[in-house]
Formats: sequence, C-alpha cells, structure tokens
Amino acid sequence: MIKKFIDKLFGKSASPASGATRSKKSVFGERREVGPQDHAINPKLVDERAMDVVHTLKRAGYEAFIVGGAVRDLLVGLRPKDFDVATNATPEQVKSLFRRAFIIGRRFRIVHVIYGRGRGREHEVIEVSTFRAHLDSSLAEQVGGNERTSKSELAGMKHAVDASGRVLRDNVWGPMEEDAARRDFTINAMYYDPETQIVVDYHHGIRDAKKKIIRMIGDPATRYREDPVRIIRAVRFAAKLSDLGFKFEDKTVAPLREMKGLLADVPQSRLFDEMLKLLQTGHSLASIEQLKFLGLNTGIYPLLDVVVDTSEEPFLQLALLDTDRRVGEGKPVAPSFLLSCVLWADVREGWARRLKRGEHTMPALQDAIDDAFNAKIGDVSGRGKLGTDMREIWTMQPRFEKRTGSSPYSLLEQPRFRAGFDFLRLRAQTGEIEPELAEWWEKFSTAYDDERHEMIEQARLEQSKKPQPPRTRVKRAEGDAPRSDDAGHALAPAPETGESGEPAPAKKRRRRRKPANREGGSAAGPASDAPIDF
Repeated sequence: MIKKFIDKLFGKSASPASGATRSKKSVFGERREVGPQDHAINPKLVDERAMDVVHTLKRAGYEAFIVGGAVRDLLVGLRPKDFDVATNATPEQVKSLFRRAFIIGRRFRIVHVIYGRGRGREHEVIEVSTFRAHLDSSLAEQVGGNERTSKSELAGMKHAVDASGRVLRDNVWGPMEEDAARRDFTINAMYYDPETQIVVDYHHGIRDAKKKIIRMIGDPATRYREDPVRIIRAVRFAAKLSDLGFKFEDKTVAPLREMKGLLADVPQSRLFDEMLKLLQTGHSLASIEQLKFLGLNTGIYPLLDVVVDTSEEPFLQLALLDTDRRVGEGKPVAPSFLLSCVLWADVREGWARRLKRGEHTMPALQDAIDDAFNAKIGDVSGRGKLGTDMREIWTMQPRFEKRTGSSPYSLLEQPRFRAGFDFLRLRAQTGEIEPELAEWWEKFSTAYDDERHEMIEQARLEQSKKPQPPRTRVKRAEGDAPRSDDAGHALAPAPETGESGEPAPAKKRRRRRKPANREGGSAAGPASDAPIDF
C-alpha cells in the first residue's frame, strides 16, 4: 500500500506494464553511475578553472558536473579544448558566486565565468548552464514568426516554438535526468564529477563511446526540427571523431539531407558562428569531406558553399591545413585571416582586371575588395572589426613589395602585421609571388636595427639596377577632360580659388635637398624611394 501511495504521489502508474512507465523510461533513460575503474578518465586532463567552478558551486550547496563534449573527449583520451559545467543553480545564482560572470543568451540563458585577463588560453571562459526540463514541444507556446520578427512576443516566454517546431525559447529548469534527455547525442549527455570521479550516464553514452557510434537521443527527425543547427553539429562531431573511427548510427544520419532546408529559418549570425566552428576547431578539411559525403556541400550558408567549392584550390587548402595545425598546437586562430584566404581568389581576380585596365594599385585593390564583400560576404561585412581586419590583411599585400625608405618600418608597426605576413607566406608557398619576398620579410621582422638598415639599403641597390617600367596614363573620366572653347581649342586650367573665392596664390615648387650621408652608411635613396602613404 505504501509503495502504491508513493508511486501515485510521484505520478507513477501502478501497473509496471503501463505505457506511461515505458514512455518515461525511454525518454529519460536510466541513471548509471560509473566509477574511475571503468571509465578510465585521467583527472589530470581536467582544466583547473573548470574544477574551480565545480568546487565553488558545490560548496554553495548546488549540484555541479562537467558535461557535454568535454566528458566525451576525456573518455576517449583527448584533452578537451573547452569545458562546460551543468548545475541545478539558476543563472542568477551562478552569477552571484563569481566575480567575473555574465548571463548571456535569450534562447538558452547561460552564464560565462571568465578567468584571466590575457589572450589565448590565459583568457578562459567556462560556460555554465542550468539543468533544463524536458518539455513536449507540441505543448509549447507557438509564435508565427522567427526569433527576429517575434522578438517582442518572445520576451516574456520561457518555452516557445515557431510554426516548423523549432524551439525559440527553452528556459524552464528541471532535474538532471530531464536535462540529459534534451541534449542531442548520447556521447554528449554524460556528467562527470571531478571530485568523486563518477560519470553519470542516462543514455548509454559510455557504451556508444566504446563502440564509436554517434547516436541521437530520441527521434532524430524531431530533434533536428527542434534545433536545425544540430545538423551542422552532427557534421562537426563526425569530422572531429572520424580519425578515432566514430561513425553515425543509420537512423541518426538518415534525415540529414532532407531536413537541410530547415536551416533557412535559423538566424544568419548563428549560422555564421557554426560555420566558423566547422572551420576553426582543428578539423576543417575533415568537416568539408563530411559535408560532401553527406550531401550537405551546398545550401547551409553561402560563404560555406564557397569554402567547400574552392577547398581543393592550393591556396585555400594550404590555409585550411595551416589553421588545423595551429589549433592542434594550441595557438589562436582569427576568423578574419581564414575568411580573407577564402575570398582571396575573388579579390585577386578583380584586382588583376583593374590593373590591366591601367588603374592605380591601391584604388584597384579597394574596389576589388568591395566587389568581393558585396558578392560573397554581404551580412558579414557589417560585423565591424571582422571586415576591417580582412581589409587590412589584403591591403598590406602590395605594401610588402615596398622594401626601401621608411615603409618597411611603418608596415612592421601595423597591429595586423603578423596576419598580413602569414598571408604573404601562403602566397609564396603556392607560387603566387617569389619566395624571396616572404623570406626577406621573415628575416627583417626578427632582425636588429643595424641589420634592418643594411637590408633596406641592399634592397634599394637591387631596385636601382632593375629597368623601371614606363609610366602608363589612366584614361580620364569624362568629368576630368581638359576644357576647350567653342572652336575646340584647349583652354588653360581654371585658376584655383580659396575659400573666399579669390584666386589662390601660385604654389611654389620646393627643391628636394640632397640628403647627407649617414655616419657609417651610404646616402639615402632617390626620390622614388620615398615611402608611399597608403
């Protein structure tokens, strides 16, 4: 009788064979606690900052676990690059426990706990999420538009979907077993307590990790519909784990191609971020191969289509390999550098066409960059610093040709010099420019001042021996043509006038003084060696 009363109190059916009981078990799985003797996780691979977050939350009386991809990587012996923590504390409670913590997101409210003030790994972000309830999306509040068009309507909602079933809000808190059920893949739904070294597993994640299977929790089509970005995440996990022999379960991979169209309703900014994760997590070439293999090589995001289409070109392939190498070595990678490599073919071709028409170097390059942005990168060009950094990398390229006067020093002081030089090095490796130019700048960037002076002088002497190409006249625009009188005779240019309308005084021609020889060195170069202001 007591057991029946307890079952009724917690909403359990009296009959073990009832459909409700079977449904609950199939949705939430069965809790299994696996000790270190079975999972063999090396605790030394756990980031000390993630450990601190877990300790702080547990000291405050909350549950806290390392969760998601970090546990998956630890199980297969990899050192995770990012650590996420899950807890039963609300975002506000988490924020109150840490000096530098920020609540972010609307669709999923999470907390970023910040450690360090430096760059790279010294500036670590631990993402902390609250256990979420497993809710039936068919019972959620429905809005007619999407996240952009229905922003005001969504403001007060905790659980909402659009007409296609995509979850737009998911901020209802619940117990850990429900949180596990709402995660995507079984190998990402495990919880690790670094204090007790226990792994909590509800959906056979450890079994699938050992069998090297990527399997969706629940019905794959429904889960992709809830969040279409899971399609891209599936590709990323397959690419990352392919070297370890992981493969998709048939049911998980079957709906991918036919459900690709759901991505059209995902905000472009979110797709852009997911594209960068595909290309900047150290497995870019493997990700591209997975996209092709799964029939997803077009239609996910316009700029990603360009990457896949041109991935076999030597310059871009070398850039992707270099990015993978840097990630593997723990070095930072900038999205502006990789995207400047992706679009370089378009910029280079447009630049060459304009130079052939006789346009000046820098205006021709700027116009070619504008065309590439408008045609291929559109919305990203408005992302401020990203577009600015890409432009700086490209506009540095002709400046590397100038190795005399003070130009090399001013170029070396540019904040984006290293990115511009790495770009130049890739151009040299693919035969686009002479390797000697990249070698010269590599040496110049690390040389002492006296060595730099000698290098500049040597470059000046070499340049003076080369035949100078004839100057070409650029055809004037119609508005710049010389004036003529009614008889067709050319007229002298109109005198310049000042702000008051009076004729401006004639400009005096300044004589160029012959520079004095530097002590211990030679004379400065001729007028042609003066630095060019770009």
